[in-house]
Amino acid sequence: MEIKKNKGYTDGEFPLEIDGPKRKVVHKAILDFTNDFLNTIDDAKAFHFNTHAKTEQDDLFEIGEGTLKLDKLLDLIKERVVNTGLNPASGGHMGYIPGGGIYTAALGDYLAAVTNSYAGVFYASPGAVRIEDALINWCGNLIGYNEGFGGNLTSGGSIANLIALSTAKKTKNITSKNIQKSVIYCSQQAHHSIYKAISIVGLEECVVRQIPLDKDFRLSSPHFNEQVEKDINNGLNPFLLIANAGSTDVGAIDPLQELGAICEWNSIWFHIDAAYGGFFTLTAYGKNRLQGLKLADSVILDPHKGMFMPYGSGMVLIKNINHLLKANSYSANYMQDADKEAHYSPADLSPELSKHFRGLRMWLPLKLYGAEVFSDYLAEKLNLTTYLHKKLIQMGFTIVCEPALTIIAFRYNFNDSNNDDLNKALLNHILEDGRIFISSTILNNHFTLRAAILAFRTHKKEIDILIQLLKSKLEDLSA
Repeated sequence: MEIKKNKGYTDGEFPLEIDGPKRKVVHKAILDFTNDFLNTIDDAKAFHFNTHAKTEQDDLFEIGEGTLKLDKLLDLIKERVVNTGLNPASGGHMGYIPGGGIYTAALGDYLAAVTNSYAGVFYASPGAVRIEDALINWCGNLIGYNEGFGGNLTSGGSIANLIALSTAKKTKNITSKNIQKSVIYCSQQAHHSIYKAISIVGLEECVVRQIPLDKDFRLSSPHFNEQVEKDINNGLNPFLLIANAGSTDVGAIDPLQELGAICEWNSIWFHIDAAYGGFFTLTAYGKNRLQGLKLADSVILDPHKGMFMPYGSGMVLIKNINHLLKANSYSANYMQDADKEAHYSPADLSPELSKHFRGLRMWLPLKLYGAEVFSDYLAEKLNLTTYLHKKLIQMGFTIVCEPALTIIAFRYNFNDSNNDDLNKALLNHILEDGRIFISSTILNNHFTLRAAILAFRTHKKEIDILIQLLKSKLEDLSA
């Protein structure tokens, strides 16, 4: 093997180590960029229409021998990243499930990256692990868990669901001997990451049943109970139910307490996807609606939704930490020093070993502001949803189902055979304007508009812009 000769760097000349004066220059450029972004965020578009076509500038993303000065790189990021597609930091972002990315969370990430704290093993960074443990304990208590639970901070709900299903499989002893007779229950409103997780953890040979929904798109507990009894009588092994505490499409909350009771009676692992809805337990309304969370064997939450963290913030909670340990146990000779510690490491409780200290982004804002501030913001989003709901009805829109949290699914009935096309025209009008971004879905075989009100920068002003855009286009289409 030929080894390339180095360039003979001497002490003080290594380019990856930036000295104090150079750091000041770099810091200023980055801070000027971020301050300009934040200072103009209220006037920036939530969506940049027709910006997905590739340009010559995009060729500069490719990695080669050439380099670019920092000012040119920042210009490229502004033009071809920030000013294209969706702006997830905008208060006008009401599509999918928005969150935000609060500034102090970014500072937490900066601190974690600069110090390069390794949060995978307690032996390597006991302080980092204790911070992440504190977050898991707080969230577990928030949903009603008592002692004996465990969890892990993940990159998002998809990996959190994966860990939960893997734990359920291991705990319920699903193997090649019984997998084809084992039954998984969910609904049509289950997030697509559930089906990916089923495949990845080797459960695709199970019987997967979609339980019918009620009129509010909630999993029907009578139908579930009936199907479980039927499957048991037919010699099958019901082992896993997946319910929603805030579905992605419409924000539906399944009847968690009824479902939990059925699962307990039949020894079925009860998993709740609360990625979107879970943190509403910080509000009096949400705490009342989500009491059934504490009945679950596993729950997932997404801080990058209800806690307004940057993307890449998820969490899985398991009621019995021993189940999580069993599903993720490992040993390696090179980890023998870490094995001496009597404290669980995140690496003991998840598939990850190398792990970014992602907990600092959530812990820092919570310690700076307190949980009540987040509760107030979530309460505001609930109030804004009530406000928009009322305005849509006044304008003649059909609400597909009453909002349980902060998602409203709606459409306009034009008494025309091209109803779907006319609703698409409403959506395109909003997207072309760019100040507000909403999305669409298909419900009851109809094209449906959906507004998800969760971004921390979304206030009444943004809701009023959406209402005005809808009104103006309705006038055009009705003319």
